[in-house]
Amino acid sequence: MNIQNPRQVISWCLFDFANSSYSAVIAAVIFPVYFVSVIAGETTGQGDLWWGRAISVSMAFVAITSPFLGGVADYSGKRKRLLFFYTLLCVLSVLSFSLLRKGMLLEGFILMVLANIGMEGGLVFYNSFLPEIAGKEYQGRVSAWGYAIGYAGSILSLLFVLPLVKNGRYHETWFAVSLFFLVFSFPAFFYLPHDRKNSLSVIGAAVKGGRYSFHTMKEILKERPLRRFMLAYFIYEDGVNTVIVFSSIFALVTLKFDATELILLYIIVQMTALAGAFLMAKPIDSWGPKKVLLLSLLIWSFVSITAFFIESKIHFWVLASIAGLGLGTVQASSRAFFTQFIPLAHESEYFGMYSLAGKSSAIMGPLLFGAVSSAFGSQRPAILAVSVFFIAGLLIIRHVHGGGPNIREGAE
Repeated sequence: MNIQNPRQVISWCLFDFANSSYSAVIAAVIFPVYFVSVIAGETTGQGDLWWGRAISVSMAFVAITSPFLGGVADYSGKRKRLLFFYTLLCVLSVLSFSLLRKGMLLEGFILMVLANIGMEGGLVFYNSFLPEIAGKEYQGRVSAWGYAIGYAGSILSLLFVLPLVKNGRYHETWFAVSLFFLVFSFPAFFYLPHDRKNSLSVIGAAVKGGRYSFHTMKEILKERPLRRFMLAYFIYEDGVNTVIVFSSIFALVTLKFDATELILLYIIVQMTALAGAFLMAKPIDSWGPKKVLLLSLLIWSFVSITAFFIESKIHFWVLASIAGLGLGTVQASSRAFFTQFIPLAHESEYFGMYSLAGKSSAIMGPLLFGAVSSAFGSQRPAILAVSVFFIAGLLIIRHVHGGGPNIREGAE
């Protein structure tokens, strides 16, 4: 199977475009700063600590439930329905941000946990459509297209809310993000492969899916190349997730960026990420995802170490642009690498395990950053600590068998 239904590919990519509004405005740029400076009411470390907790708790929930729900999606045939449920949870939670006021730290924490569960949990089902809508020789470039279009969505959504943010109209900003996410996700619910009819109830599918997820985990652990890949992914994705959720706070607190500068900075990062994703889309298939992944991890290692020494805004602008080049490639190449290990008809279970590794890794990174920042009263030691994740992941990936061009790898 090649790309036989372009509408499915376009709608799949548009979902990445839709959820990028959440990724950019809520997870990365505007809401983290609002959470620290307005809801928490200060910038001496408590905001970092509670923001890290919100991300970690939500990621822990997604990590625990993803393999289970992946099995449910496959055995009940309700994959698209579950994607819709998680998307709606995220949209409604973000919409509820407009109820938050200064000092409502617990309420903000709870709503952020729910919103992030909706966003990250839905990605389990979204990712599992990739092997179904594109043949293996096209999966690398379709994966990269999704990320690239997502970066375009990040840019447009930030430009869309920029006038609101400049005028301090944050409640309207959360409404705009919710609307953006909801509207552009609709094509996916119309055109992606339909849910299958299945005689199993959700509960029956849950039991069977849970059992098979445990079996899948044992199968993954048996395969040395896949076991090594999952370990490396667990480590370096921790660094990626931590940088994403703390980058704007670092720029605000340590380098004194204002809200407008943060938005423009993130737009530049998204533009370089978009360029990097399109530039490396074909090489992921022709060179193989492993080579592209190693290159992107080298870039991330350099960025996280250099950030420790950055003193001026201009230097940070340059460094952030370099980081953008590695952002799309590390995600797209990782996803394409992983698809080479998936047995046919078991995409949801395996992507459940993929999500388990990626999301559970995001538990420790934000906690570590928040704890180090709070303990030292400075974010510089915290950002330096993140570099360990990229270096360790790079060293492990070098020894993973597979990841070559246009092949589907199995066990050694």
